[in-house]
Amino acid sequence: MEQAELAELLPAEIPGLLRYATAMVRDTDLAQDLVGDTCVRALERSESFRAESSLATWLHRILHNLAVDRARSRREVPDSDIAAEVEKRWQDNDYTVDAAVVVARAETSAELHDALIRLPYTHRAAVVLHDAHGLTAAEIAEVFDISLPAAKQRLRRGRMMLVTALANGVERRESVRGVPLSCWEARRHVSDYLDNDVD
Repeated sequence: MEQAELAELLPAEIPGLLRYATAMVRDTDLAQDLVGDTCVRALERSESFRAESSLATWLHRILHNLAVDRARSRREVPDSDIAAEVEKRWQDNDYTVDAAVVVARAETSAELHDALIRLPYTHRAAVVLHDAHGLTAAEIAEVFDISLPAAKQRLRRGRMMLVTALANGVERRESVRGVPLSCWEARRHVSDYLDNDVD
């Protein structure tokens, strides 16, 4: 694509990129910097855009790569360690979450954002791209440059981590009403979300 043609199309994509960046980093200034860097990088590499994917997908991939680079430079705990810990919790029959409270917290924007920001970047990105921006699993695979099964797994694990983060927020509160559901009961209640039919 010619640079001039891309320059005409970019303004229409900026609001979506900014929403995605803000959801990912929870810092308006950093989000704006990421979007600006994304636009500069896209213009510099306009000839590398192929119409095999949509312009939005290509721009999200650039933004994602820039954000991952920044997150890696600040990250102390590897994403794989966090993912393994959540997997371990969900396989433990004694692990419980109060599904009703998790759903109630998920409906509160501030609490949902607080839980999202606690997820490792790559898993948070998968959940936000799919559930908030409507990208398919195939498009997410393209953004991350991974296989389709890997994208689906990242999305599923991200959702599991989100449910766990929402539940952990409840555990930190001084008083929790009622008795938490058993692990299997909680899984049954949140399975519609976790096992959502991924495109």
